[in-house]
Amino acid sequence: MGSDAADATPSLEEVRWRLDAIDGELLKLLDERASLASAVAAAKRASGDTGFGLRPGREAQIVRKLLSAPDALVIRIWREIMADNLARQGPYQLGVFGGREPARVVELTRLRFGTAPRLSLVPTAQDALAVARAPWGVAVLPLASDTPWWGRLLAEPKLKVFAALPCLATWGPQAALAVAEVEVEPTGGDQTFWVSDSPKSAAAIVEALGLDGVAAELVAEAGGLKLFSLSGFFQADDERLARAPGQLTGVIGAAPEQFDV
Repeated sequence: MGSDAADATPSLEEVRWRLDAIDGELLKLLDERASLASAVAAAKRASGDTGFGLRPGREAQIVRKLLSAPDALVIRIWREIMADNLARQGPYQLGVFGGREPARVVELTRLRFGTAPRLSLVPTAQDALAVARAPWGVAVLPLASDTPWWGRLLAEPKLKVFAALPCLATWGPQAALAVAEVEVEPTGGDQTFWVSDSPKSAAAIVEALGLDGVAAELVAEAGGLKLFSLSGFFQADDERLARAPGQLTGVIGAAPEQFDV
């Protein structure tokens, strides 16, 4: 019986042969997918569409499907594939302002956007937002109170927060936000970022929103402005937010809630 068990165990050579075969299949599929990305770009140019190909809502839906295989490695591989495909369609670029922890913000940026797009570490939040204003540009900035860059988005409605980094809870608490000129759509499990200049305490604002059926959490505060994360997807003209405390208020974007694996 011991002999039969030994015979059933594949040899190292057989295992390596199978690994080589799988690598060949993966390479073939990746090459096919890359060629389809080029075809998408050509079709868009033919129709006159030269806009940014980033679709954060669709990406979030795909990630949720991938979570059926509970392994963060699957998410990282998929992010790399999507980033490479998107970079083949246009001048995909990242502008990163790291704040007090630039290494951590760069790490989170690569985890979310892969290694394909060109990354520039810039000295100020304004420089990062300038990248987001450029075609095919994304800005990544720290979710912190010492630099209230997020307040600037009230005056720039084209720029929207569309992702919170890291996207997986196992990679740590949310520490940065991604901004671009993209359409933000509900994905079925979202958080909305809302700014208020109300002089009331954060607790009083959270209570007022709660009385109107809005669950809120303070995530940053500086310069007389407060940034809240609202549970769910809210449109900019939502009546509940219009009744919320503050004279200068507004939705600056939304992002999927952190995924669990």
